[in-house]
Amino acid sequence: MSDGVRDNPAENRFELDADGATAVAYYRLSPGVVTLTHTEVQADLNGRGIGSRLVHGALEEIRARGQKVVPRCSFVRAYIARHPEFAGLVL
Repeated sequence: MSDGVRDNPAENRFELDADGATAVAYYRLSPGVVTLTHTEVQADLNGRGIGSRLVHGALEEIRARGQKVVPRCSFVRAYIARHPEFAGLVL
């Protein structure tokens, strides 16, 4: 997975370790679709691009799996709006 992002299917989330903390993007799965529901980045890591790296890696993995994405999380929606290369993943 790109940028150190890993899938943790037991917790239904993508994860990225940064400076002793773990940023997470929670999801729900259905056949061929990943619904990204919420992202969390520890407050002291805000503004450093951690959330963007996390979402980028998650979207790359979703693309590699041939799945589509439903961006229920406002951060994910905003990221996709700024990165139109991922627009084709959106249902």
